[in-house]
Parts: sequence; C-alpha cells; structure tokens
Amino acid sequence: MILITTTGIVVTIIALVAGLVVGYFLRKTVAENKLGVAEEEAKKIIEEALKEAEAKRKEQLLEAKEEIHRARQEAERDNRERRRELDRMERRIIQKEEALDKKLENNEQKEAALREKEREIEKTQADLQLILTQQLKELERLSGLTSEEAKELLLRNVEEQIRQETAALIRELEARAREEADKRARDIITLAVQRCAADVAAETTVSVVALPSDEMKGRIIGREGRNIRTFESLTGVDLIIDDTPEAVILSSFDPIRREIARVALEKLVADGRIHPARIEEMVERATKDIEQEIREVGEQAAFEVGVHGLHPELIKLLGRLKYRTSYGQNVLKHSIEVAHLAGVMAAELEVDAMAAKRAGLIHDIGKAVDHEVTGSHIEIGVELCKKYRESKEILHAIAAHHGDIEPETVEAVLVQAADAISAARPGARRETLEAYIKRLEKLETLADSFPGVEKSYAIQAGREIRIMVKPEEVDDLASIKLSRDIARKAEQDLDYPGQIKVVVIRETRAVEYAK
Repeated sequence: MILITTTGIVVTIIALVAGLVVGYFLRKTVAENKLGVAEEEAKKIIEEALKEAEAKRKEQLLEAKEEIHRARQEAERDNRERRRELDRMERRIIQKEEALDKKLENNEQKEAALREKEREIEKTQADLQLILTQQLKELERLSGLTSEEAKELLLRNVEEQIRQETAALIRELEARAREEADKRARDIITLAVQRCAADVAAETTVSVVALPSDEMKGRIIGREGRNIRTFESLTGVDLIIDDTPEAVILSSFDPIRREIARVALEKLVADGRIHPARIEEMVERATKDIEQEIREVGEQAAFEVGVHGLHPELIKLLGRLKYRTSYGQNVLKHSIEVAHLAGVMAAELEVDAMAAKRAGLIHDIGKAVDHEVTGSHIEIGVELCKKYRESKEILHAIAAHHGDIEPETVEAVLVQAADAISAARPGARRETLEAYIKRLEKLETLADSFPGVEKSYAIQAGREIRIMVKPEEVDDLASIKLSRDIARKAEQDLDYPGQIKVVVIRETRAVEYAK
C-alpha cells in the first residue's frame, strides 16, 4: 500500500517536472515569436519616422529658402528707395548750392555798387559842405549876422514853431483822450445807473399823527397839561396841537427821537389810556422797538448790498442813517445806492468790487452821530471805522470821498464818483436859493480872477461856465491853456456835485464903415 503511494508521488513529481519543462519551452517559443513580430513593427515605425522626418526637413528647407528670397527682395526694394531718396537729397543740395552761389554773386555785385555809391555820396557831401560853407559866408556878408547869431535866430523860430505844433498836438491828443475817456466813463456810469434804481426820498423835520377824533387832543394834553409835558420831557420832541382837525404834529431835528415819539403816541392813541405812567411805559417800549428796527434795517442794508462781516455797532449806526437826511436825501438810501454804483463800476474795471461796495456803504457812517460828536462826518466816520477795525483801504476811501485828501486807490476814486452821481441825480437833493446863488457867484468870481478874462457866465445850474476873453490878450492856443487852468482851479477851490464844463470863447471882430 505504502509502495503504491510512493510510486504515485514519484510519477506525479515527474509529470510536474515534465509539464514545467514543456511549459517553459512553449513560453520561450511564443516569446520568441512575439519578439520577432515586435522587432519587425519597430523597424517599420522607425522607417516611417525617418521618411516623415525627411519630408519635414525638405518642407522646412523650402520654407526657409522662400523666406530668404522674400527678405532679399525687401532688402533690395529698401535699397532702391534709399538710393532714390539719396538722389533727391543730392539734387536738392546741388540746387541750394547753386542758389547760394547766385546770391553770393549778387551780394558781391551789390556790395560793389554800394561801395561805388558811398564814394559818390562822400564826394557829394564834400561838394555840399563846400557849397554850404560858401553860402554861409555869403549869408553872413549879406545879412550882417554871424553864424551863431543866425543859428540862435533860427532856433528861436523853430522853437516857436515847435511850441505851436506841440500845443496843437496836445489839443488834438487831449480831445481824443477826453473823447475816449468820456465814452468809457459814460458807458460804465450808464451801466451802473441802469443796474441801480434807488428811491428818491425827501424827509422833513416834522411828523403828523392822525387822531380818531378831536376829543383825543384833550386827553393828550391831560389835566393842566401834565400828559403833554411828560410826553415832551421823555421823548425830547415838541408836540404841537393846533387847529388841524384830527391830527397832531411832532417836531424835532432829531429824526430818531421824532420816530420814537410818533410810535409811542400812535400806541397811546390806539390804547386810549393816556396818563404819565402809561406814557413812560409806551415811550420805553417804542424806544426798544425802534432800536430793534434800527438793527434790522442795518442788517437788511448790508444784506442788500452783499457786504458781510461788519461790526454790530457799525450795523446799528448804519440803521440810524434811515432817519437821517442830507439836503433832503435819505442818507441810508444814498449809502446803498453809492455801494451799488461803486460795486458795478469796480466790476467793470476789474478791481476789488467788494472793497468798493463796503466803502460805499459806510462812507457816510459819521452822519449817524455827527450831531452828537464834534468834527465833520468824514472825520467821525474814519474814527468810527478805525475803532471797529476796518482796513486801511476802506478808511482811505471814506476819508477821500469828498476830495479832502487825494484818492490813492481805484476804489477810493470809484466811491467818490458814485457819491457824486448819487447826490447829483435830478431830484436827489434840495438846495436852498441862497446856497445856489452863492455857488454860482463863486464860480464866476473864480473865472474872472484870471488875466485876459472879460466876462464869465455860469449857466445850467452851475454845471457849465462860459468865459469871454479879450482877443488881443489871449490867442487860440492860450485859450486852451486858460480853460484847463480854470478847470483845475475849480477842482481845488470849489465844492460842487457832478462836473463843471468850462467853455472859453474868443471872438475877434473887424469893423469898418463905408463912407
């Protein structure tokens, strides 16, 4: 049993070994077959790759040749263009050289001609000098004058002729400049006046308060006149009760006091209770109301003109000008108008319009307190503005607006001109007959003081003066100088609104009788 098993095992092992050997040879055979096939396929791939590489090499070689050919053609084309450009430049240079040669040749010919002419001129000058010397000797012999005396005489004649020509030229230039300046000034002033339409207001020194009935007059007077005495002592205003029906009159030269009295009396009349305590209460209330109104009016004026940053005290003083008049013209309305006019003219001349407006608005600020402080309104205004720290330019414009000092800035000149325009408007101010006649007499007396004046006449309300001169003493050229001298003298010595036209008339008459 055991023997059979061992034999089976041996057989099995042998069979396994034989199978392994057979399998090994079979695999080797198959592997060799596959290796041969793979080698053949590899050879085919290599051959195809070589063929493809050769084709690509040939293709790239052709493309490179074509690119080289194109580059060669472009290079040849560029060379041809450059050669043509060089040829053109060479031709232009040759032409310029030829032109320069011709110019040089012409210049040489001209220089030769000029040298010849210079020699001729020198010869001519020498001949002329000889002739002139001979003529001078002959003139000295004939005239009996030396050359120095003749020269002096000639210079005097030439000087007189030049003086006449200069005077004529000055007259022409002045007329032209005056015409241009007048036209420009008229344009600027017309524009300023057109853009500033101010009311014409004329105030008086009395106010009228209407009453509901004449019985109210007795209540205003009070028992034994105590009400009217209390009212007058508290307000400083004269209360005039006359035969005017249903009205009483308040009289005072202080417009603010008169306005306080008017407001207080209207409130008392409306209330009906009139006695000293009530009068005192109403006057105190009216005083506060007027002070508030003054401040609001000042602020409104500054806002209307567009001036900002004024000191509060200057605002109050500006509001007080509402109740101040000058020659019948309301000073606040006048100040607003001057500010507008000066601002418009400054804008047209392209200078500081805000400074011109500011100076124009407060140029008469001294009139708010000139009845309380000694000095002219100009001095008072300058001191007030200096106190409240206004700039030097504003102070100078205020000080110069009536010509007391010479204006040094354009803004000062504009404020002066705007003040004159506002004051000289028709209807702006009233003038007493005595002052009017006195102003005309001063103007005529000033003109009569000049030598050669025969008679002078002030016409057109003093806006023009016509002067008759003695023709044997004043010639045409001297009359021009005389008109300028009289105008300058009037500017220095007289105060007047607007401007004065000075006309000098010279008349020569020749009279003869036929017998």
